[in-house]
Amino acid sequence: MGEATAAALATHFGSLGAVMEADEQMLLQVPDVGPIVASHVKAFFQEAHNRDVIGDLLGCGLSWTETEAMPEPGSGPLAGKIFVLTGTLSSMTRDEAKAKIQSLGGKVTGSVSKKTDYLVYGENAGAKLTKAQNLDVVTINEEALLELLPGQ
Repeated sequence: MGEATAAALATHFGSLGAVMEADEQMLLQVPDVGPIVASHVKAFFQEAHNRDVIGDLLGCGLSWTETEAMPEPGSGPLAGKIFVLTGTLSSMTRDEAKAKIQSLGGKVTGSVSKKTDYLVYGENAGAKLTKAQNLDVVTINEEALLELLPGQ
C-alpha cells in the first residue's frame, strides 16, 4: 500500500490497534480504500507473524502519537469538498492545513482537476493556481481558508 492509503487508514482509525481489529466493511469506509486493499489489510493483520513483529516493535519502544478517529465519512462541515494546497502558508504548514481540512471531513489532493472545489494558495503559488483559474476552480488565500475552519 502507498503512503496516502496508509495515512488515510491512520487518520480514519486513529490508532494501529483500531486498524488491526477492523473488519473489511470497516476498512471500506476509508476514502480511497477499495475491496482489494481492504482484503489485503485484513489478511496482513490476521497473519500471526505480522502481529508478532508489531508486538516486538512495540516492545522495543516504537511509538507514535495516536489521534482521534476521523468523523464518519460524509460528516463534518467540509464533507464532500476537495481541496488542493499550493504555495507557502504563513500561519501553518501545508501538512497542518491538510490535517485540519481532513478533520472537518474535507479531502486534500495533490493535483487540480474539474472536481476540485477549492484551491488554497499561499506565497509563491505556481502552476496549480494558474490551472485552477483556467478550470474556474474557486481559489482562496490562507485567510479565507481560516474562515472556513471553525474555531480558527
